[in-house]
Amino acid sequence: MRRGLLLPTLRNQIPLRFPNTNPRRILRRSSMAPPPILSLALPSETGRVLSIQSHTVQDPAGYPSFRGQVLDGEQLWDLIEGLAANDLLFYTHLLTGYIGSVSFLKTILKVVERLRSINPALIYVCDPVMGDEGKLYVPQELVSVHREKVVPVASMLTPNQFEAELLTGLRITSEQDGLVACNILHAAGPPKVVITSMQIADKLLLIGSHQKKKGHPPEQFKIVIPKIPAYFTGTGDLMTALLLGWSNKYPDNLERASEIAASSLQALLQRTLSDYQKAGFDPKTSSLEIRLIQSQDDIRNPTIKFNAEKYN
Repeated sequence: MRRGLLLPTLRNQIPLRFPNTNPRRILRRSSMAPPPILSLALPSETGRVLSIQSHTVQDPAGYPSFRGQVLDGEQLWDLIEGLAANDLLFYTHLLTGYIGSVSFLKTILKVVERLRSINPALIYVCDPVMGDEGKLYVPQELVSVHREKVVPVASMLTPNQFEAELLTGLRITSEQDGLVACNILHAAGPPKVVITSMQIADKLLLIGSHQKKKGHPPEQFKIVIPKIPAYFTGTGDLMTALLLGWSNKYPDNLERASEIAASSLQALLQRTLSDYQKAGFDPKTSSLEIRLIQSQDDIRNPTIKFNAEKYN
């Protein structure tokens, strides 16, 4: 009879044998050191990003119904502990977007603290998703948690016009108001603020502000963005991700990062609009899913078509 490893038998009492299995080899293999985590052992210039936000197969806001569960703070912390147990909590960036519960948002604060205990240089990019065009679509209590707890620990904030108003208590009706709002947010904590969309009269603007040294005047600029006669889902998430990526490449040049991000996003939106029109769909009748995969070249290597104008 060939040698084998005898295992506990099944109900029919037939023994299971694995031919040519050496128990000493199994023991030796289990005692070997695990391979290194290459993203930590050989870090790249792109860094490591932990992204915590809503995860959907397709954006639910664009559909009449949706399914799934909302993760609570305890479940999030359990995932963080799982990462810690495997020595995977070294990150260069944390990115947060839509968060629908207070418990989850408060746990985010614990995550920031935990990650910075491991990497004090962690950059926290926060898209404070709360609403748009005067409409709040998160519980009211989330506004105060964002304003009082999250903003002070963020490295970069990317609110839209309405969210900047919620965070500052300032009504934004002019470019100057937008700059003042950025200054208020700088005073609260983050050195980088990008108001990703502002409707001022008949113009759509991005306003950026970078306070390179606390207490010093920030460098501020605007980018005029063309209006597209359609509504898209996912643009805020993408814009923040692009700003994170390009700010990592140009950490001291928020203007350049914003020019590239805005140019990339606009190219993607034009492609999305064109594709829906080719399919015979009127883009004005519904929100459109952005053509993310089809626009990879525009994300990796966009043509810069939108330039920043500095404020004096």
